[in-house]
Amino acid sequence: MITGTDESYWMESTPTTAYPALTGDVDVDVVVVGGGIAGLSTAWELTEAGRRVALVEADRIAAGVTGYTTAKLSALHTLVYAKIRTSFGPDAARLYAQSQQQAVERVAAVASRLNVDCDLERVPAFTWAESPDRLDRIRAEADAAAEAGLAASFVTETGLPFPVAGAVRVENQAQFHPRKYLLALAADLTSRGGQIYERTRATGLHEGEPCTVTTEGGQTITARQVVLATHYPVFDRALLFARLEPRRELVVAAAIPAERDPGGIYLTPEQNTRSVRTVPYHDGQRLLIVTGEHFTPGAGDVTEREERLVAWTLERFPGTRIAYRWATQDNTTTDQVPFIGRFHPGAENVYVATGFGGWGMSTGVLTGQLLAASIAGTEPAWADLYDPRRLNPAREAGSLLKLQAGVVGHFVGDRLRPSYVDSVYDIEPGTGAVVRVSGRRCAVYRDDTGTIHAVSARCTHLGCIVHFNDAETAWECPCHGSRFGIDGTVVQGPANRPLPPQDVPAGPPP
Repeated sequence: MITGTDESYWMESTPTTAYPALTGDVDVDVVVVGGGIAGLSTAWELTEAGRRVALVEADRIAAGVTGYTTAKLSALHTLVYAKIRTSFGPDAARLYAQSQQQAVERVAAVASRLNVDCDLERVPAFTWAESPDRLDRIRAEADAAAEAGLAASFVTETGLPFPVAGAVRVENQAQFHPRKYLLALAADLTSRGGQIYERTRATGLHEGEPCTVTTEGGQTITARQVVLATHYPVFDRALLFARLEPRRELVVAAAIPAERDPGGIYLTPEQNTRSVRTVPYHDGQRLLIVTGEHFTPGAGDVTEREERLVAWTLERFPGTRIAYRWATQDNTTTDQVPFIGRFHPGAENVYVATGFGGWGMSTGVLTGQLLAASIAGTEPAWADLYDPRRLNPAREAGSLLKLQAGVVGHFVGDRLRPSYVDSVYDIEPGTGAVVRVSGRRCAVYRDDTGTIHAVSARCTHLGCIVHFNDAETAWECPCHGSRFGIDGTVVQGPANRPLPPQDVPAGPPP
């Protein structure tokens, strides 16, 4: 039995927001769709520049992907610099490092300016390997990161309580409490005239001069520019779904004595990823946050993956007890560099930010800086590197083919395979399965009281068949990462419409 509160520490340790829903039409300079770190940072930067801004969020701000992050604020992104140097060249690697490190410094500067107590700590970042077979890649990354301008070095000693074969170490990185920072940013934004609307789902976009965004409630927002910062674009006329791979990771957290703090932020690509950091906790302790076991949404066996992550944490940090557990999700682009900029080749006034590859804290802040400058007509030197309109078939071909083969496999194969269980009556309490009922595939969950909850199994994004996540009690699309509650409500996009309810027999046949 896995212990711990089934909630993110960031969410549990901060108050719930209560910004109003949009109830009438509005006219602004810029509308930002999405209230995570990218959307809030962009809205704040634009307000700072004197723009009239409205931000709309389908649920509560900083409570989606951002509320369930691990909040490592670093320019060291596992082994990305060697990849960028090989694929794009050393100048591109330098621009990537410059933009990411500038984002780290931006958080420190804004937190200081607004006097935000967000547990910001300056620490080194590490990418480590325990296997000697990986040392060549670790050394190459240290070299590439140093060449790119980071304070990077190869080391064999870290603050981890176990030996490593080697690690990349980068100085001057950070860790913080993302919601404490972002809620302060939101308060400052609204105090200076910015508008935030929660529980306001955007469902329509008309590009033009001006643009209009329509909402689920029928309201219209008219704006000169539109920024789509919804993690996965909810309006995907740029077909970015073909170049984005969703990835989900599990997180566990446990209290440790302050003297056992490893003193940095750590990540290894080994063992299906392991990430380690801490945050100030109660009674002078630290809260150890461990992430790993990445998987494609809908892959199944999530409980087993969670058990493996807990076992690793207790083995490497003995004497701890799991206090929190949650999961996080992000998308990775086919060339490993995020998409931030104009939405598609014909776009003049619509911008997008997506594909952060698990590094949403620095990249979300970077998004605000880049898009505010672009809207002002003063693009930074690194804007071209992140431009969503880039396409290099030679660079992306392998990743594109692999990604689309997986999507096709689910889109076709999940329709051809037999039902996951023979009938609704075979579903045990507390579990869910896809069942064929009267020729329709239904996603059926039986709660602990025996009550049946049935919805369509076809994802409302592009029609893939959803799978059940047993650890989080949710329906997930394995094609593009949409997630739904057991009642069909949208938990995470790109889908923006719920799974329709279905009638299924509630009891066994006579």
